[in-house]
Amino acid sequence: MSWKEPQNGRDRPVVSRREFIKACAALAGAAAISPGRVLASPALHGERVVSFFHTHTGEHLTLPYWGDGTYLPGNLSRVDSFLRDFRTGERHVIDPALLDQLHDLRLATGSSAPFQVISGYRSPQTNAALRAGGGGQASRSLHMQGRAIDVRLADVRSSVLRDAALELGRGGVGYYAGPDFVHVDTGPVRHW
Repeated sequence: MSWKEPQNGRDRPVVSRREFIKACAALAGAAAISPGRVLASPALHGERVVSFFHTHTGEHLTLPYWGDGTYLPGNLSRVDSFLRDFRTGERHVIDPALLDQLHDLRLATGSSAPFQVISGYRSPQTNAALRAGGGGQASRSLHMQGRAIDVRLADVRSSVLRDAALELGRGGVGYYAGPDFVHVDTGPVRHW
């Protein structure tokens, strides 16, 4: 946005044609992602909630991670504990943008089920052991940075969850039809 010379003693913002077109394209993209729904935004929602069921530990967690215009540090710490490496017990900070993706995926799919967690944070040791076992994990997996999660929803087909994640266009999306889960991360936009 640029500024015009003051007229009548007031500065007025001027939007260039390029800025206007980019803003319209962004709004159209948001509408295409989720027709009839508004995606989570700090200005539009007072609270964002995540709900998880961990398939390996049997634990459940449902809590707000955002409220009153900010992330809730105590609850983010509880998410860090829940998404720990269940094999070693090691914790890592989980990227709040990953939680925002999950929140928006719940809105986009209309799901009311908790996310079934297959894999959250993975320690470098766990990742290396899984790779050595031929699991196909990336050597620099974003799971080791708290920026990736493998999930499914009981009330939404994983292929639908994958499509919604692709439409969000906020990071990597992997679809694993056999084991029936979707990988989402906050890295570069890509898919497999």
